[in-house]
Amino acid sequence: MSKQSKRREALVYHAKPTPGKIQVVPTKKYATQRDLSLAYSPGVAEPCLEIEKDKNNAYKYTAKGNLVAVISNGTAVLGLGNIGPEASKPVMEGKGLLFKIFADIDVFDIEVDTEDIDAFIETVKNIAPTFGGINLEDIKAPEAFEIERRLKEELDIPVMHDDQHGTAIISAAALLNALELAEKKIDEVKIVISGAGAAAISCSRLYQACGAKGENMVMLDSKGVIRKDRENLTTEKAEFATDRKIDTLEEAMNDADVFIGLSMADIVNPKMLESMAVNPIVFAMANPDPEIPYDVAIATRKDIIMATGRSDHPNQVNNVLGFPFIFRGALDVRSTKINEAMKMAAVHALAKLAKEPVPEQVNIAYGETRLTFGRDYIIPKPFDPRLIAEVPPAVAKAAMESGVAKEPIEDWDKYRDELLERLGSDNKIVRLLLNRAKLNPKRVVFAEADQLDVLKAAQIVYDEGIAVPILLGRRDVILNLMEEIEFEAEVEIIDPKSDEEEERKNKYAKVYWDQRKRKGVTLYSAEKIMRERNYFAAMMVNLGDADALVSGYSRSYPSVVKPMLELIGLAPGSTRVATTNVMMTQRGPMFLSDTSININPSANDLTRIAQMTAGVVKMFGMEPVMAMISYSNFGSSKNQTAIKVREAVDYLHKRHPDLVVDGELQTDFALNKEMLQDIFPFSKLAGRKVNTLIFPNLESANITYKLLKELNKADSIGPIMMGMKKPVHILQLDASVDEIVNMTAIAVIDAQQKEKREANKRDALAK
Repeated sequence: MSKQSKRREALVYHAKPTPGKIQVVPTKKYATQRDLSLAYSPGVAEPCLEIEKDKNNAYKYTAKGNLVAVISNGTAVLGLGNIGPEASKPVMEGKGLLFKIFADIDVFDIEVDTEDIDAFIETVKNIAPTFGGINLEDIKAPEAFEIERRLKEELDIPVMHDDQHGTAIISAAALLNALELAEKKIDEVKIVISGAGAAAISCSRLYQACGAKGENMVMLDSKGVIRKDRENLTTEKAEFATDRKIDTLEEAMNDADVFIGLSMADIVNPKMLESMAVNPIVFAMANPDPEIPYDVAIATRKDIIMATGRSDHPNQVNNVLGFPFIFRGALDVRSTKINEAMKMAAVHALAKLAKEPVPEQVNIAYGETRLTFGRDYIIPKPFDPRLIAEVPPAVAKAAMESGVAKEPIEDWDKYRDELLERLGSDNKIVRLLLNRAKLNPKRVVFAEADQLDVLKAAQIVYDEGIAVPILLGRRDVILNLMEEIEFEAEVEIIDPKSDEEEERKNKYAKVYWDQRKRKGVTLYSAEKIMRERNYFAAMMVNLGDADALVSGYSRSYPSVVKPMLELIGLAPGSTRVATTNVMMTQRGPMFLSDTSININPSANDLTRIAQMTAGVVKMFGMEPVMAMISYSNFGSSKNQTAIKVREAVDYLHKRHPDLVVDGELQTDFALNKEMLQDIFPFSKLAGRKVNTLIFPNLESANITYKLLKELNKADSIGPIMMGMKKPVHILQLDASVDEIVNMTAIAVIDAQQKEKREANKRDALAK
C-alpha cells in the first residue's frame, strides 16, 4: 500500500462511519417515562442528596469509580512532538480505547489548551471530582515531572503519567527476568541509559528502586554523557549525572551489562555491542525503529538478551501490559494514589507471569509450540488473557498494604472471577486470529476479486502479511479497481474466461473429467465448466496451485458449496460437512453450529457437528464448553426434535466423556450459569460459562446468528467450513470487508493446520 493510500485509510478509519473512536453508552433502562423520571428529574435528586451528605457516595451512585480521564496538552505526542491539544485528541481517544478493551475502564479524553504548569494543574484539579483516576499523557519534560508530582500531592484519586511510568514498569519486569537468565545481580550491573526524557528518568528511578546502584548508571542525552561537571542540568538530569570521565555512548558501552534505549534509531553499532560484557542485556525501545536493528544485534552477539518496542520481535516492551491493569487494580479498591508500592507490585506480577506456563491460546496466537521463560520470552505477551487476573490483584493488594485503599477487597477468588468476566467485551480473538495467520501466510484464491469489497480485503491481507492473494476475475476490471484503491502490489491475477489461461484450463478440465467421467461428465463439459471461477479456484487448491480459497461474496451459498463438494470433497474420516460462526458478543466469543449446511441433521449428524465444532474452538485456543440447544430442558418434551438432541448428548457422554457438553437445553438456561446451577445442578455445564451452542437444525442456527449480528451489532467470523479435505471457506452473501479479511485469516490457519497434519503423517511413515 502506498504512503498516500495508508494515509487515506487512516483518515477514513477515524472519520467513518462515526467520527472518533469512543462514545458514551447508557447503562440503565431508558425506554419508558418511568425510566426517564428515575434517570433525571425528579428521581435523580435522591442520589444527589446522598452524595451531598457524603461525597464517597458518588462511587455508589455514579460511574465515577470506573471512569478515568486521559489528559494532555499535546506538547509531546508520540513521535509528533508539540502539535497542540486539538491534534492530540485522536491519540487520547486511542488511549481510551485501550483502557476499555484491555481492562473495561471507561474514559473521557480531556485536551487542555495551555502550556503553563499552574494553569494545567488548576484545570485538572477543577475537573477531578468527575473521575476515579487521572492518566496524564504526552506532556513534555521537564514540565511533566512537576505536573504529576503536584497532582499526586493535591488530589485524592490515583494519578499516573503513563509516558513516564508505563515503560518503566514493563521494562523493569523484563530487566529482572533478563538478569536472572544472565545470572547477574541488579546491584552489580553497569547500566547505560540512552535518553533523558520522562520515560528514561522514570525507568532509571524504578531500576534503582529494584536495587540498581546510581554509581553504576550512565545516562546520555543529545549532548552526550550527562556528567556532574556539566552546567545547566535540570534537576532530573542532575539526579543521574556521573562523575566518570567519559563523553560518548561508545565509551559508556564498554563493559556495560545493560543498555536501555529510549532515544532514537541506529545510534548503537555492532562494535558497541561487542564491547559490552558477557550476556549483554539490550532494551532498544525507540519507536518505530530501535537504537540497533534486532537482526543486526542478535547476529552480532549470540549471548544477547534483547527487547524492543516492536511487536514483530520477541520481548516487546508494550505499555498496554501495564496502565490498563494498574488503573483497574487502583480503581477497584478506590485507591487515593498510585504509589511506588503499587508500581513495584505490577513489576513483580509481570515478571512472575512470564515464568508460568503459557495458555494454549497465547501459544496459538504467536505460532509457538510452547512459549517458555527464556531469552526470547522474558515478558508476557500483550494478548495474554491472564494479565487482567494477575496484575490488578497485585496492584490492589499493594494499595491495601500501603494504606491508600478506601475499599479493601475481601474475597480474592470472587474478584479474579469478576476481572475475567470483564474480558467478555473485548474482541481479542480477532487480533489473535490475524496475528497467527501472519506467522505463516498462505496463498489464498479470491474467486470474486473483481468485486470492490473483495479486492479491498485482498489488499488488506496483502499489506498486513496475512496471506498471499491470488485474484480471480475479469482482469481489466481488477486492474481498474486496483488503480482506484491504490493497490500497487505485484500479485497474480487470473481470468478463467480468457484465452491466456487456456493451457491451465485444459489441464484442470482433464483432471476433473478423470474424476467424474463415470458420473455423466464429458471432456467438453469439463472444459466448459472450468471457465467458471469457483470450479477453477477449487481445482487450483486441489492441485496445489493455491493453499486455500475464499468465495461466496456475490453468489448464493448453495451454488458455491456445490463445486467445492464435487471437486474437493470430505476430509479423511469425515462423514459430514458443517459450518460454525464465531460471534463477538459482550460475554465473549460464542461459537454457533451449524449455521449454513445441514437443514435437519439427525442425532448422528449432531454428534459429528459437535465434535468438529469442538476442534474449531480448540483451534482458537479455547476449551469448548458446549450446550446442545432445544426448546426443551432435559427430557421435558417428547417431540422428535428434542429427542434427537437428547440422543446426541447421550452418545457424546458415552463415547467422548472428555467433552464438556450437555443438553437438551433452552438457550437462556445454557447462557445463564447461575440459573442453570440453581435449577439443573446435575448438568455438566452447571457453573460453567458456555461458549458453544449446537442447534437442532439449520433454521434455528442461521436465524440466531443473523439476529445477533444485526440487533446487537455483533461481529461475526464465518461461516467456517468444517470437514472439508482442503481449506475452502465460503462467505455469506455481501459480506463486509472486515468479514472477508477475518475469513481469509481462518483459511490461512486452516491451511497451516492441514499442512502440519500432513507433515506429521509423513514423519510417522518415515519412522
